[in-house]
Amino acid sequence: MIDAPAGHAPRGERAYVTLVTNEDFARGAAALLRSLSLTGTEADLVVMHTAAVPDEALARLHARGARLVPVDLLPTSDAFNAAHARDRLHGNAPFTRGEKPPFHTPLDNFAKLRLWQLDYERVVFLDADTLVLRNSDALFDYPEFCAAPNVYESLADFHRMNSGVFTARPSRATFNAMLARLDAPGAFWRRTDQTFLQDFFPDWHGLPVFSNMLQYVWFNMPELWSWEQIRILHFQYEKPWQDHAKADRLRPLIDLWRAYEGDGPVPAPADLPRPA
Repeated sequence: MIDAPAGHAPRGERAYVTLVTNEDFARGAAALLRSLSLTGTEADLVVMHTAAVPDEALARLHARGARLVPVDLLPTSDAFNAAHARDRLHGNAPFTRGEKPPFHTPLDNFAKLRLWQLDYERVVFLDADTLVLRNSDALFDYPEFCAAPNVYESLADFHRMNSGVFTARPSRATFNAMLARLDAPGAFWRRTDQTFLQDFFPDWHGLPVFSNMLQYVWFNMPELWSWEQIRILHFQYEKPWQDHAKADRLRPLIDLWRAYEGDGPVPAPADLPRPA
């Protein structure tokens, strides 16, 4: 298991975990942490972070209740690293439905697997660009491995999972098995950790889409959007702290994220506008 700094022992057996690998994602994690705290959860809030995250960003996350756990990138081969470098990966597997931000570094995504080294019995992983709008502690009682389908354009997306939210059971044996499969000769994981995890857990259990509601549903599938049912909102592709071409279409969601990032009041989901 990962050795956390002295004085940062787990408080229990369950934890919400996110990964932060740069200052931008630390900004996202700050909003996520506040959203989790406002749900009243008693689970630990854990931020795995690499050395690339500035101290001042980490201090803000700690102030918002995070247990900070430093992690290294995985010990992958030079060939693996070259295949999954940003320019080469996006050249071989371009994104056609949305735009990844410039601070997105695909190789960093694999550090997510280090959660299987954590000293907890049960974990719910959340990408740093998510918000938890309602208490989601029931997810801890789901088995490993559960994730929601990658639905944001049509029902055809149901065959793929999205790794922004999933349930896991930390285990050294599982982590070692993952490393052995991850960097096999010629390995190429088209969507990094997402493709790998779907391959490693081929019988993954499906969570409701409301446990990982992707922001593009807002304008692509508005009939699926339900503030009354959404528990976790996920800002896939463009991030709410960026200036980007879809910002006007996503303005209500961006305003909600900014409310969580700040220290002021947060609107109740019932008071939020509905898709056009």
